[in-house]
Parts: sequence; C-alpha cells; structure tokens
Amino acid sequence: MAHSPGTYADFEGLREQAVALRRAGLSLRQIRDELQIRNKETLQLLVEGEPPPEWTKRPRAKDDLREKARELRQQGWTYNRIQAELGCSKSSVSLWVRDLSSPERPRPTDTSAARRGAQRAVENRTMAQEALTAQACAEIGPMTPREFFLVGVGLYWSEGAKAKPGSNRRVIFVNSDPDMIRVFVSWLDLLGVEPERRRFSVAIHESADVPAAEAFWADQVGIEVDDLLKTSLKKHNPKTNRTNVGDTYHGCLRVAVLKSADLHRRVEGWWKGIAAGTVTRLR
Repeated sequence: MAHSPGTYADFEGLREQAVALRRAGLSLRQIRDELQIRNKETLQLLVEGEPPPEWTKRPRAKDDLREKARELRQQGWTYNRIQAELGCSKSSVSLWVRDLSSPERPRPTDTSAARRGAQRAVENRTMAQEALTAQACAEIGPMTPREFFLVGVGLYWSEGAKAKPGSNRRVIFVNSDPDMIRVFVSWLDLLGVEPERRRFSVAIHESADVPAAEAFWADQVGIEVDDLLKTSLKKHNPKTNRTNVGDTYHGCLRVAVLKSADLHRRVEGWWKGIAAGTVTRLR
C-alpha cells in the first residue's frame, strides 16, 4: 500500500539525505537500501526533481552507429566483424540487429558437383521452411480482443505459476522467449492490470553478461534498468555442457503481479471454462 510523506516522521530530513545521495551518484536501489525506504512512491518523492546519474541510464546507441551496424548486418557481416569495425561491444550489436535475419553462409569453395548439389539442396530446404513459416504467420492475421484474451489464458495456464495446496495465489510468469513475455504483458494490458502492480526481475547464469541481459529485458517491456528488481544469479557449473550461451542468451524474465490472488482465481476459472467447452465439442 502506498504511503504518504506523512508516514515518515522526518520526511524533509529524509529528502535532504536522499538528494545528497542522488547527487553523489547513487541509484534509486542504492538509496532505497541506504535509507531503508521500501515504498517506491515515497522513494520517488524523496528524489523528485533530481536527475538520475549517467551511469544508471540505459545505454542508447547513436543513431548513425546503430544504422551502420544494421547496414553491415544486412550485407552479411558477422557480429565479430561488426564489433571490430565499429569498436562497440558484441552485446550492443546483438541488441541493434536482433530483428534482422542471419547472414547467408558463404558458398563452399569445393567445386565438385556433389558438394554444389548438396549446398543447393540445403538452401532450397531452408527457403521452403522459411516460406512455410511466413505463410502460417500470415494465416493468423489480426486477432479480436476475445481471441487474444483466450490466447492469454492458455499461455498463462501452460507457462505461468499455479497455486499449490496451502500456498498463496499470485500471478507469476517466467520465460526466456521475448515474444512470450511481450504477449503476456500485452495480455495484462488487455485485462486492465495497472503497470504499477507489475514487478520485473531477471534470472540468469552468473557467467553470462548480466548488464547486457538486464538492458535487453528492460527494453523488451519498456522500463528502465533501474526499475528491475534484484537479478537472480544461478551458480555456474563448469562440468555442465550448456547450450544457452553466447550473444543470444539473455536468461529469463520474471513478471509478477501484486495483489493478484483474485486474478489468479479468475484465470483458473477461465481455463476450466475453455476445457469444459472443448469436452462439449468432442461429444
């Protein structure tokens, strides 16, 4: 529950401390921990009018640098070549060009007919697969609000957290697929769930590029990196042969909705209604 400034006996004194800490270069999270202020609205009031330090701002590439990276990617350049050419990090390159298709593989230098035939077969198969996917995507078309509502119910009931016997009900959704996260957040918008009731946090292996992952997920859901809760780090086991590594690995994003017990019960009921309708159709 939000607290008014009057909740704290010496609000002005706290504000002086908060402003001093802000000007000293501390982030909101650091000020919160230093002053033990757990209410986000009160914390915002304490530093109102004070700009955040530069280091807390999500990095934004210059337009010309970003456009150059996209141009080189479209010409078939790899991440490593673009990084070396522009002098920027590979994680930045990944963020700038992630919506572009991967460059085509260079043709083999072997001139034998068998090798050329095999290469053509691979290319034809890839083109056919991509065409089939594009055709299926076009078949969906625009969805009505009710269609999107039903998609969201099924998505949550298959991937979201379900209440165990004796535990508190709460809407929580965790996924590593950015499209799944965006669909779920859009579904919350459709249901009228206020943005201030949503909490986001990253879960990722400690050996990964954690700052890049935090910037990636903050960009996906339209918030600042500083608005994320504390990142959960999974201990790295060097004996495990992991495949979720490299520039495309961003861990998972956890989306939790505050005061969502009733919403969880409604989702459960909606899903039971869908299941009951399916059984009726099969009879």
